[in-house]
Amino acid sequence: MSSLKRILVTGGAGFLGSHLCERLVAQGHDVICLDNFFTSQKSNVAHLLEKPNFELIRHDVIQPIFLEVDEIYNMACPAAPGHYQYNPIKTIKTSVMGAINLLGMAKRCRAKVLQASTSEVYGDPEVHPQPETYRGSVNPLGPRACYDEGKRAAETLFMDYHRMNKVNIRIVRIFNTYGPRMHPYDGRVVSNFIRQALQGQNITIFGDGSQTRSFCYRDDLIEGIIRLMNAPDNVIGPINLGNPDEFTIKELAELVIEMTGTKSKLVYQPLPQDDPTRRRPDITLAQKHLEWRPTTKLRDGLQKTIEWFRSIDMTHYRAPTPNY
Repeated sequence: MSSLKRILVTGGAGFLGSHLCERLVAQGHDVICLDNFFTSQKSNVAHLLEKPNFELIRHDVIQPIFLEVDEIYNMACPAAPGHYQYNPIKTIKTSVMGAINLLGMAKRCRAKVLQASTSEVYGDPEVHPQPETYRGSVNPLGPRACYDEGKRAAETLFMDYHRMNKVNIRIVRIFNTYGPRMHPYDGRVVSNFIRQALQGQNITIFGDGSQTRSFCYRDDLIEGIIRLMNAPDNVIGPINLGNPDEFTIKELAELVIEMTGTKSKLVYQPLPQDDPTRRRPDITLAQKHLEWRPTTKLRDGLQKTIEWFRSIDMTHYRAPTPNY
């Protein structure tokens, strides 16, 4: 029996989705990339279009679609605050209705389906670092709720389809990830700092810069996602994937200034509502079940990311929202 599969990647032209498509195409699988191009770029997957085992479909997961596949990676959803707050109703529809549509497809096809969930399900955590057993501290009424609660509802749907309909699921909770093909205007801290530094602008820090994040390089993250999909069927998650090395936002800004050689100064603005003060994954389960831990140091990953930002023409990227 062939080990090659028909694989659907929703959000496949996005930052992480495009790298996932690239890996799966290289392994020889038949890959269908589905994307509505709200925050993604067709250029992210243009180099794959000539491959006989790659197909690109413009489609929104809010609408049903009928395909015959063996595996589904559900990566579809705006993931940066500037993007998901631009149209919050659309964001929560993407998470909830997208999950329903894809779980229905998985049930019909008897396909394995992976949900790209997020560390945002932990909200502004009261437990540090965050294990998968922590239930979170989320404001259901705030400006981040469309994303946080949408992803939490998607996890609920995945577990209920698994319990009630025996759908073969995987849930991964992704912590801050960075690398080449980040959208320059996504409003995330790494892309913001690099773009501002390369353009000679001052670097904007929200809050006093003491809040922490853990930055995982995209190659490490994609490796973990594929390992989870290929794990034994009793390993369904949720499983945290992220880098347990913790840095303050101010430390990141100073490192970007050093590595880009910019003369940018740090400027401080008020912290947005419900912005988490600390975020670091407990990756015990990933190490145990997937034999996974990130190997890329922040300085090495930033070097590759800065080189990519230098190589692109930023005028080819539109700011998808009026927020940035």
